[in-house]
Amino acid sequence: MNILNTYYSQGWCQFPADPMLQGWIDASLPAIRASITAPENAHWLRYQGTWFAGVNALPNDERGAIPGGPTLSGLAVDFIHNRLNYKDLPWDRAQVSACYPGYPQPMSGETEAMHAFRRDRDAAHLDGLLKEGPERRRYLREYHGFLLGIPVTTFSAGASPFVIWEGSHKIVQAWLHKTLTGVDPTKWRDIDLTDSYQGLRREIFRSCRRVTIAPQPGEAFVMHRHCLHGMAQWESDATAGPDGRVILYFRPPVVDLKGWLTNS
Repeated sequence: MNILNTYYSQGWCQFPADPMLQGWIDASLPAIRASITAPENAHWLRYQGTWFAGVNALPNDERGAIPGGPTLSGLAVDFIHNRLNYKDLPWDRAQVSACYPGYPQPMSGETEAMHAFRRDRDAAHLDGLLKEGPERRRYLREYHGFLLGIPVTTFSAGASPFVIWEGSHKIVQAWLHKTLTGVDPTKWRDIDLTDSYQGLRREIFRSCRRVTIAPQPGEAFVMHRHCLHGMAQWESDATAGPDGRVILYFRPPVVDLKGWLTNS
């Protein structure tokens, strides 16, 4: 099975150690570290200091370059440009996800049920489907083309690895088609998806294989935009370097909403 078929059948694919990507990581690492300790990003340190969520915290430009650094490149980027046909899509500012021993600790304002879901179900979610209001209702607010994961530190397999439910993108796409086909895309954001989304997750938990991914620096993975995914807890015997487990996530937004819904 070639890598494109793997991506479409499983919902993700992984790329081996890549000198070009490693060169980008080496040049970007000082900015990555600075983003984690920057005072303006302190609000991203959560769960009693065990996870720096770091959404859009890296100061990269539309080429994926930090100031004075190289353009983001390598095998995974070539795959995105040439096989997924996102050649002209500008890079968003990367999420800098840094995790530490003990994740997840209870967080202020979080119910026991919420904490249990994060601990036992990896906080499984679909990107772009956001919780809003005191009742935490779910609405489509963001539309990403894909997720590119780039580990920048060495860590063991139990150090809060990325989690994907393989094949879940097919179930999600069927749900989205049923829910959104025939509705003006400008109205999608007004649809309360909370109840059907909860049923969707239960179906995925029953029928899809849960896979953890713990690639090392120089490697990368690309996930289909419609996959259910999350982050596992930090196992008691897991190890990482002094920076913790740090993975960058690029999720460039798209403007073609019909394509976001219907493209494979």
